[in-house]
Amino acid sequence: MGSEGGKKGLLVFFGLVGVMGLLVKNPYHLFILNIVALNAIVVLGLNLLMGLAGQISLGHAAFFGLGAYFSAVLTVTYNISPLWAIVLAVVFTGLAAWIVGIPTMRLEGNYLIMATLGLNVIVHLVMVRWEQVTGGPPGISGVPYIGLLSFRLDSDLRFFWFIWPLLGLFIWLAHNITFSMSGLNLKALHENETATSSLGVNTASLKVKVFVLSAVFACLAGSLYAHYTTFVSPSTGSIFYSIEIVTMVVVGGVGHIWGGVLGAAVLTLLPELLHVVKDFSTLVYGAILTLSLVFFPEGLFPGVLRAITGKRGTP
Repeated sequence: MGSEGGKKGLLVFFGLVGVMGLLVKNPYHLFILNIVALNAIVVLGLNLLMGLAGQISLGHAAFFGLGAYFSAVLTVTYNISPLWAIVLAVVFTGLAAWIVGIPTMRLEGNYLIMATLGLNVIVHLVMVRWEQVTGGPPGISGVPYIGLLSFRLDSDLRFFWFIWPLLGLFIWLAHNITFSMSGLNLKALHENETATSSLGVNTASLKVKVFVLSAVFACLAGSLYAHYTTFVSPSTGSIFYSIEIVTMVVVGGVGHIWGGVLGAAVLTLLPELLHVVKDFSTLVYGAILTLSLVFFPEGLFPGVLRAITGKRGTP
């Protein structure tokens, strides 16, 4: 781990996972928790891009959707095993992100946002219009569960014990990247790209690499989502999901790894909790988001940590 606090955080995390796994028995509640973990993996990757490199993307739902559809098509249409389908999806999406990232990461500000938004729109249109491959608006059903020999992740509880430890692995990976030399260079790039370049750092290459890495995070989560729910549709890669995961990063705390996980948990669970006020759920949801940003402008994680300890939050 990059810091002692990160190690302690992981111990607490795995402790909470163990408690949840033992106490939560309702399949629907387990399903929601599993969606939290999948969203958190996407948010971790996007947080590396936004928090370290300072690059905002409104197109990461496209990579999530590519992972989901690639796995679905390979397994349903071509009868390839889910594990190989996931590997091929990651390789394909990583290559696509690298090709797209080379010109895109040269842009800044609003131009970068519009470019990634355009990417998302294009991918979503392909999902809807290329009916021979994607199934069109109805999507693809019957996606097989992930399995090895006779064991399959065919229940919410089994998937829980797979996805949450995997999320812990991704948190560990994100911490190590953050505190590595590349992570420090990305932080410097975020502060002043010109000064960082003058020190001999290839900032263009660094930005493309973190863009590809964040896309791979999203792709893997998308593939796992497809094999968990056994169904994908164009909404999987919609622009609304891109906006949602960016909101999760901002609400949790940009640049804070645990903040990203917290943001994913809060914004995934909140709509479920608001069912009791379903007639006003949208209004209450918007009010909560607004109040959280007003009172915790740096994000929930650093704000709550400062309120409890009086210290500034760390990644």
